[in-house]
Amino acid sequence: MQSISRRQFLASTAAAGAASVILPLITAHAARAAKPTIIRADTRVIDVAGRAAKVFGLVQPDGTHGLTMSAADGFQVRLENALAAPTLIHWHGLTPPFGQDGVPDLPQPLLQPGQNHDYSFPVAAPGTHWMHAHTLQEQQLLAAPLIVTDPADEGRDEQPVVVLFHDFSFKTPEELLAGLTGSAPASGTNGMAGHSMSGMSGMDMQGMSSGQGMAMPMDTNDIEYDAYLANDRTLDDPQVFAVERNGTVRLRLINGATATAFWIDTGSIEGEAIAVDGNPVAPVRGRRFPLAMGQRIDIRLRIPDETGAWPILALREGGVERTGFVLATKGGAVKRIAPAGEQATTALDLAFESGLVAAKPLAVTPADRNQPIEIGGTMQAYSWTINGRTWANHRPIPVRKGERIELTLRNTSMMGHPMHLHGHHFQVVAVDGRRFAGAVRDTVWVPPMREVTVAFDAANPGTWAFHCHHLYHMATGMMTVVDYSAGPLSRIRP
Repeated sequence: MQSISRRQFLASTAAAGAASVILPLITAHAARAAKPTIIRADTRVIDVAGRAAKVFGLVQPDGTHGLTMSAADGFQVRLENALAAPTLIHWHGLTPPFGQDGVPDLPQPLLQPGQNHDYSFPVAAPGTHWMHAHTLQEQQLLAAPLIVTDPADEGRDEQPVVVLFHDFSFKTPEELLAGLTGSAPASGTNGMAGHSMSGMSGMDMQGMSSGQGMAMPMDTNDIEYDAYLANDRTLDDPQVFAVERNGTVRLRLINGATATAFWIDTGSIEGEAIAVDGNPVAPVRGRRFPLAMGQRIDIRLRIPDETGAWPILALREGGVERTGFVLATKGGAVKRIAPAGEQATTALDLAFESGLVAAKPLAVTPADRNQPIEIGGTMQAYSWTINGRTWANHRPIPVRKGERIELTLRNTSMMGHPMHLHGHHFQVVAVDGRRFAGAVRDTVWVPPMREVTVAFDAANPGTWAFHCHHLYHMATGMMTVVDYSAGPLSRIRP
């Protein structure tokens, strides 16, 4: 895969630049290797709209950002902490054994500076995933793609294009959080501290009622960022991927933003969504696709049989801001793209979700229990809760191994919430009470005053985080756990 910046492309240095651009992906046959693949949490400097920005990153010793591996291999990774503060990384989309999930205190402690930790577990299924800090460090770009390829696709004439989106601020995450809650930022951290889940609630906000949230107008965004990035670049100098005329491209798109949902706009090329959150779906054609925080989407494109350049844009939900990248054939003219559109986008809805059909659904079986989950909160005090409780006072969701569990997520707040379950994949089985065999996912978008039901098989014992993937909603309380507290279920099915 060749990719370069717009400036490099205009200077006709595409071939020379391909080896040095951000996010070069290599295949790591980890299980077959004598040693684990090293992923190092470290600092780096990027250019954001002409300003130098010190951020974090997850890199291999050769500078490779992120990891690509085969589903035929096992996950063999050594995480090294080269930061000046404690950290820990979550393998978002994978289903490791409990203890290797990467959530602080569930049960692994934060990795101290200079320490390392080895991870080893089966990968099993291919998909577009990612890795990221489960702390406020995620805001400082401590995230990277984690791509698991399908051995069956090795002979496919298809070019992969991997892009990680992010929202960026020159303020520290502590300053952003303080601006939301009205409290003073933590002193002496410089935004570098790892915040374990045991300290994320900050204050007891469970007294706020859902009625207060419903009285407020709908709010799509609560932070105004300095920039929106695609593979660490703004549209002032977007990454340009060199593609072939009449070639097939598979976009592997990851929304790593902490507080921003996007609409993916493929412009003049009609795309075909073939997977969400790493799981295949019946193809859905279109030119605009929703992508909430934490979600991924695979879109297959056929490049026109002509010389040209085609921008692929991520449009901020409810705003005019945008970021993106460019697909360009040899000789294609890459024109400047403004970082803001002329018209604000709409809020993310459930139209796309309601039309998805899983290519590999869960087995058809009745649910052993359906747990109603109320997700609520208010912007006024910046209070976000699950079943009326913050993380400081959370009540676990009990399950037993062997059960089919349904969670009916009802959003009583005026903001949308991307709800993510660790350690499992679930299937969307109802929207506003309408039953259907929807997509298999790990993160589902629940808009204000809407209801989504998901089902999963309790087959991975542990105490698993379940939370909103808006970082600051999670940090102020919107998190609980799914807990295998009872023994396995004994059942005889006809």
